[in-house]
Amino acid sequence: MTDPIPVPPALRLFDLAGRVAIVTGASSGLGAETARTLAGLGARVALVARRKDRLADLAAELGGVAIAADLAESAELDAVVPAVLDELGPPEILINAAGNRFTTERAEDESPADIHRTLELNLVAPLRLSQAVFPHMRRVGRGAIVHVSSISGRVGVPGIPQASYAASKAGLSGLTAELAVQWARHSIRVNTVAPGFFRSEITDSLYDSERGSAYLRRNIPLPAEGTAQDLVGAITWLAGDAARYVTGQTIVVDGGWTAH
Repeated sequence: MTDPIPVPPALRLFDLAGRVAIVTGASSGLGAETARTLAGLGARVALVARRKDRLADLAAELGGVAIAADLAESAELDAVVPAVLDELGPPEILINAAGNRFTTERAEDESPADIHRTLELNLVAPLRLSQAVFPHMRRVGRGAIVHVSSISGRVGVPGIPQASYAASKAGLSGLTAELAVQWARHSIRVNTVAPGFFRSEITDSLYDSERGSAYLRRNIPLPAEGTAQDLVGAITWLAGDAARYVTGQTIVVDGGWTAH
C-alpha cells in the first residue's frame, strides 16, 4: 500500500475536516455550491432551506443532513440548530446564504408586508441563527460566521428598485461588525461577503434579456460573467483557518462594479 500524498501546508489552511457547518439557502444556487465546496473540504454539512425535495438529493450527494425550514417562521428557525446538534454535533461554521427580494416596487410604494418579510428573512434570521450557534461555538472554542449580503447594501443600483432589500443587506454589514467585536474574545469570527451580479434564480431574466445583459456589460469591468463559484472562494476562505485573523469585514465580490 502506498503512502498518501502529503498535503502542502498552504492547502491545510483550507482543510475543514470534521467541522460541522450549517448552510442556509442550500437548495439551489450559491447555497448549494457553498455546501458542495465545504463538504469537499471535509466539513460535515447541514443543509437548510424550504424545499425539502432538493435538500434531500443534495444531502445524499454530500453525505450531509437536510433540514427543511422556512427561516421567516420563528418556530421553524428555532428548530434548526437543535436539529444540527442531534444529527452532527456542535456547529463551528454558519453560512447565512438564504435571502430574497419580495417586491420590485419603488420605495414609496413598498407595502409594509413586503418590508417586514424582507427584513425577517434577510436580516433578522441571520442574527437569530448567529445567536443560536453562539453558545456551541463558544464551548468549542472557535467559530466562523459568514453572512451573504449584496452590493445593494453599499451602493444604489439604478433601474432596480429594492429599498427594503438594500436596507436588509446594509444591516448585515453593521451586524457583522458588532458581532465580530462582541464575540472576538471567544475566537468567533464574523464576516460578510457582498456579491455583485451573478446568475441565479432571481437574476436569470436580467441575464437572458438583451437589454439586461448589455446593462451588466456596461457596468462590470471584468469581462467574465459572474457565477456562484466565484463567490464560494471568498466564503470558503472566510470559513476556515486561512482567514484566522479576519473578522468584522465585508468582502465585495462584484467584478469591479463598485470600483468605478
